[in-house]
Order: sequence, then C-alpha cells, then structure tokens
Amino acid sequence: MIDLGAGTGILTEVLTGLGADVTAVEPDEAMRAEFRRRLPSARLLAGSAEHIPVPDASADAVLCGQALHWFDLDRALPEIARVLTGGGVLAGLWNNDDDRVEWVAGLQAATEGATSPTLSARRAEAAALQAGRFEPRSFTAAERAEFPNSQRCTADSLVAVLATHSKLLVMPPPERDRLLAQASGYLRSRPETSAGEFTLPLVTLVLRTTRETAGLAGR
Repeated sequence: MIDLGAGTGILTEVLTGLGADVTAVEPDEAMRAEFRRRLPSARLLAGSAEHIPVPDASADAVLCGQALHWFDLDRALPEIARVLTGGGVLAGLWNNDDDRVEWVAGLQAATEGATSPTLSARRAEAAALQAGRFEPRSFTAAERAEFPNSQRCTADSLVAVLATHSKLLVMPPPERDRLLAQASGYLRSRPETSAGEFTLPLVTLVLRTTRETAGLAGR
C-alpha cells in the first residue's frame, strides 16, 4: 500500500507495525529528512499525489493521513486511480478536535480559527467530497465513518501541538506568538483544562472509496 503525503512517517509507522507492506510518498524534502531519521528502514520516495512514482496498478490501497485536503484532486484522483488495482481502496483520514464539546469550541475561538479544522468543519468538507468528487474519476461513492480518538495532554503539551499546525507555522512569529499566548491563557482559565492532565476529545473521520474495475482490462 501507499502512504501518500506521508510527512514524517507517523501513519507509515503504524501501518508497518501492523505488518503492512508500505511505500511512503512525500514531496517535501525537510519532511523526508525527518521521516528517514525516524524510520530509516522504511521505503520512502520523493513524489506527490499528482505525480506518484510507482507503476500502474501496483497498489491495493492508498492511504492519506491528514493530507487529502492538500491535493489538487482534479490531477491527483486520476493519478491515484492509475496506481491502484481494480477494487483497490483510497482512504483519507483526519484527526479533528470535537467542537461539540463547549470548551473545545472555545479553544478554536481563542486561536481565531488558526488551528486545524474542527469536527464540524471537517464534516462539511467531507460532505462536499462525498457529493460527487470521486465517482466521475473512476471511484465508487465515498463512505464516511467516525471513530472517537481522545488523547491525554496538559495545557503546555496541547499548546506545543497547536504550534505545529500548518496555519500557525507559516504565520509571522509575532502573530503566532500572540495566538499561542491566547490559547495558553484560555486553557489555564478553564476548569476542564487548568489543573494538570485532561482529555482532549478527538474524532478520527475517515472517507473511503474503491477503484472501479470497469475499463481496467485494456490498461
């Protein structure tokens, strides 16, 4: 299988730990360097969702952890279809803060929306993808599922994680520091998060679609 947009190898590490034969594909050189540092024996290729450096029909699954929303889908979906076998699976996975919980929604407000999309926002994005992006491009209608995936953290560790989110990483340092200070102050003001460790409620949302087999015989 292919871990597409593999980043630093977090998903690859999980998949190989489960016994899967994984080829990781990542476009960013700095990400690949960290990937190799963490997983020196894993198979890693320079490439992107729009240019996957593997042969036709060579993968039975393409998984995209926290990455599918970055792809140019008009170009990426035909390329993913090319590398998948008939009946092969394409799945996108995202971990999302559960903003149905009041203090989690407040944290999003404290960071002025600069953290990763919450569950509500991701559901809206997933619904748009399900509404027809896959079927005209050799894939079946996408299925969606959600899995609770809470994590233990502290105010300091959660702020450190927030600092790694893409919107914050590309901000000018003064703006990033201001938002992180607001997040820290908010967490220390809430009874749920101010007294040591607490549980951050997360939900993993998964979209899954299958490569159509019709028309593959002549490839």
